[in-house]
Amino acid sequence: MVRATVIGSGPNGLAAAVALARAGYRVEVLEAASTVGGGVRTLPGPLPGFAFDVCSAVHPVVTSSPFFRAFGISERVDWITPEISYAHPLDGGRAAIAWRDIDRTAAGLGADAAAWYAHVRPLARRIDGVSDFTGHALLRLPRDPITAARFGIRTLEQGTPLARATLRTEAGAALMAGVMAHANAPLPSPAASAAGLMLAAHGHASGWPYPRGGAQRIADALIADLEAHGGSIRTDEHVRDLSRLDWGDPARGDLLLLNTSPRLALTHPDIPAGYARALRAYRYGPAAAKVDFALDGPVPWTNPDVALAPTVHVGGTRDEVWASERAVARGSVSDRPYVLVVQPSVLDDARAPAGKAVLWAYIHVPAGSELDATELITRQVERFAPGFRDRVLASAAVPASAREAINPSEIGGDVLGGAFTLRQAFRRPVLSPSPWRTPMRGVYLASAATPPGPGVSGMSGWLAARTALADARLPHELPDLF
Repeated sequence: MVRATVIGSGPNGLAAAVALARAGYRVEVLEAASTVGGGVRTLPGPLPGFAFDVCSAVHPVVTSSPFFRAFGISERVDWITPEISYAHPLDGGRAAIAWRDIDRTAAGLGADAAAWYAHVRPLARRIDGVSDFTGHALLRLPRDPITAARFGIRTLEQGTPLARATLRTEAGAALMAGVMAHANAPLPSPAASAAGLMLAAHGHASGWPYPRGGAQRIADALIADLEAHGGSIRTDEHVRDLSRLDWGDPARGDLLLLNTSPRLALTHPDIPAGYARALRAYRYGPAAAKVDFALDGPVPWTNPDVALAPTVHVGGTRDEVWASERAVARGSVSDRPYVLVVQPSVLDDARAPAGKAVLWAYIHVPAGSELDATELITRQVERFAPGFRDRVLASAAVPASAREAINPSEIGGDVLGGAFTLRQAFRRPVLSPSPWRTPMRGVYLASAATPPGPGVSGMSGWLAARTALADARLPHELPDLF
């Protein structure tokens, strides 16, 4: 039986492993950490009984992912889909709320209701077209060209200073800025705009669901299927040099898939010089400084609707959010940073002891920053939730400089797998209609450094496995495997 070795057990690596095992390969996954799951691990917090996600916590693109749909993730994992996809508190007890119901959202945006409808409703109604366009390499014809064109026009509109002319109220402008800031890029920018519109559309289509009990449930479901089809995983196997790895014989069809930074491919003994130059030109972006808070009760948000939202974008006005992200791009951190907050225990009582709560938050910082973000995050949350500081029982900070040790794919603490720029939307990590394939026989890239990029969709891994299966002239469509 031919072998397939997958390095990295994040969702993309596990998606690739599952597909190849179902196709008949003897699959082994090698994981550097002592626990499996990469960015979808859930680990104990700073106090017993509190559970925190290592990276991804809420997963807007899971239910629209062709891979996870075929895999049946909705039946394998218990999902919580909140009424509020995300919230954005404002000073004075006000807030902009992205309800899953777009009519309810628009009703809270006053004069911006029509603009919100115009930008987001057509994309939410054609979410499969959005997913097709954003979920593959861009060097291909979209299956829904009308939706792709509409998406492109709105991306350019919101990705430039023209955004000020479309959403004019404080609430509407902040709500859009907060979701675009997920891209960890200067604002406004077309790349961040594309990410934000895609996330906003999902918020009114399938919502922003998350697994009851933690993101680890996604990894557990994939691992169970992998093992059911003869695959295996070895932890504490940190592969630093491919020239020393016995992954089989590519001449007989053995495969090597890298759910890692593309830098690992540079250690392959047969890498061509031109391809090596292209990989070295791939750029990594700013980083994340994360803090886990164990709380003695729910966050005391001034606005009661914010208390119902698992995901909260804390950053104030659009101008404040833009200023925060521009500061990071210049190599500094704002005194009032944009904070991405997840409070899963508002709907998931499995995450903390009875009556207690968990809050997971990060800010964007320059790559490799050693900043402990605890005080900055605490002050920003306290601004919109007076008394938050008094609810903190314990906290644990993970500076950007420590993230690469936790997950070697996060170069400098970059949780997105590479700078989120317009150029790298096409060159991810190289300019190619099939960027998952490398010039080295049997070797494929399968991480978020390949299309479609960041987000727990499993698509980078699946598209890498699909490419490998096509090269081997084996069935390589999802219906053939599931």
